[in-house]
Amino acid sequence: MTINELREMMPWIEDYFSAFAIDPVQFGNIKLEELGSTPGEDYFVEMGSSSLAFIDGFFLFIEQAKALQQGSGSTVESLTVLPGRNKNGEKEAFSVNLKKGEVTAIVGPTGSGKSRLLADIESLAQEDTPTGRKILVNGRAPGDEERFSTEGRFIAQLSQNMNFVMDLSVEEFLTMHAESRMVDEVSRIVQKIYDTANILAGEPFSRETPVTELSGGQSRALMIADTALLSPASVVLIDEIENAGVDKVRSLELLVSNNKIVLISTHDPLLALSADQRLVIQNGGISKRIKTTPDEKKYLKSLEKIDSKLTHLRNQLRRGEEIDFSDFLV
Repeated sequence: MTINELREMMPWIEDYFSAFAIDPVQFGNIKLEELGSTPGEDYFVEMGSSSLAFIDGFFLFIEQAKALQQGSGSTVESLTVLPGRNKNGEKEAFSVNLKKGEVTAIVGPTGSGKSRLLADIESLAQEDTPTGRKILVNGRAPGDEERFSTEGRFIAQLSQNMNFVMDLSVEEFLTMHAESRMVDEVSRIVQKIYDTANILAGEPFSRETPVTELSGGQSRALMIADTALLSPASVVLIDEIENAGVDKVRSLELLVSNNKIVLISTHDPLLALSADQRLVIQNGGISKRIKTTPDEKKYLKSLEKIDSKLTHLRNQLRRGEEIDFSDFLV
């Protein structure tokens, strides 16, 4: 195949050519094996390589790129949290199994240890954190490569504080991420993430908005949409989404619909009831596990309507509008 034919099939191979300062457009009508000899052996020697290494490296690059497109190959179906100790040194009573496509809410008073549980899961703790908990992946203890490698991480964490440091627009940021994942139809996935983020955010923003100028709610909405639709992470950890000004229920539905294991630390009763189960944290340890019942789900719909009305009321007050209380009359 010619270079042009290869570029049409795999546009991202231009990155390989650029590493050798070769313009693929200039040599577009010749075949790859011919390109290896066209610049001359002296050229590749100057680049610290050889024509043979250039050809071999090209096929290795394609293999690695394909592997990146398809993910690491290891699917996380479940996480198991084995018992640790609370702040008094007392052993937790039971283990917790977290499954793909489920949401687990972590509830408890401030300072009880909710964030510590998220940190244990994020680090895939192996009895080497203050709680002594042990995390299993698909029923087995993870190796050091899974725990400490900076590449191929299958856990994404959205913290309470989120700040961008890159001077990019929303579109540039999403495009860069999509290109780094080597996805097909970059513009389509960028548009989908952008549209979804605007649905989740309390206030809309444009594609040209610098990411450094996004509000807290807009930043969280953008990253939730990005994590759900583009990130290969199988596990998503969220710390207090209710403080971010985003559509909480839709955010969880989006993450679950993309087959993620979701854990969320929250003080919001509506958000806790939206989860499949609740882990109650007291004195640094897991004290209870409560499955959400059908009755709770039924009453949740009524509570969500009331919450929606109150949110609308708060927005009216912020905008200085005249308040219409008719919606609150029984």
